[in-house]
Amino acid sequence: MADLIKLCCNSVRFSSSLLTCSFPSSSFNSSIKGALPPPTNGLHRKVLSVSSVGSHFVSSIPFTPSNKFTSFKMHATVTETEAPKWWERNAGPNMIDIHSTQEFLTALSEAGEKLVIVEFYGTWCASCRALFPKLCKTAQEHKDILFLKVNFDENKPMCKSLNVKVLPYFHFYRGADGQLESFSCSLAKFQKIKDAIQLHNTARCSIGPPKGIGDLNLESLSPPKEKQPESSGT
Repeated sequence: MADLIKLCCNSVRFSSSLLTCSFPSSSFNSSIKGALPPPTNGLHRKVLSVSSVGSHFVSSIPFTPSNKFTSFKMHATVTETEAPKWWERNAGPNMIDIHSTQEFLTALSEAGEKLVIVEFYGTWCASCRALFPKLCKTAQEHKDILFLKVNFDENKPMCKSLNVKVLPYFHFYRGADGQLESFSCSLAKFQKIKDAIQLHNTARCSIGPPKGIGDLNLESLSPPKEKQPESSGT
């Protein structure tokens, strides 16, 4: 749209689209053209309408529209990666989470002559949480030992069939020897685990296939009555 500039006598008014001016005589009409700057290529043109007593003419003048800034909003999406919970952390490839009875039996069978340490824990168990960092450090120091983590709440029938009544609880297995020993342990008594490792993680050759849990068929055992195990706080 073109803005109209009308020059009339006795009043001066400005608006966004209309400019009205007054001049003392019509002689100014002829000189206004010379005072205007020459047209510039690429600029939008507006129309100047000059009205005065006794004379009328229309002239084109260049007009540069005001710059319009486009406002915009920038939305940044930040994805927070939730840190793993304490029981979801592992010390390395020699520490495995067990989620079912079949996984437990398979892990023992495939361990061969390796010493296997099974930790039975509860996510709600304060003693389990306190002991866990030291257990991870032990796993890093003994790459030749396989550590299995069994969540009690996910495997209640199996845990109770293995007579797990206190948490944290540990089983030691090795090849054809099967289960070597089991005991409860807390952070204050962590030396028990170190002593058991020193006793059972010696060079040896077993005759026969890995015994695992022996003749005990965990899947055929009916789960006992539900009872929450105690937490070992000593």
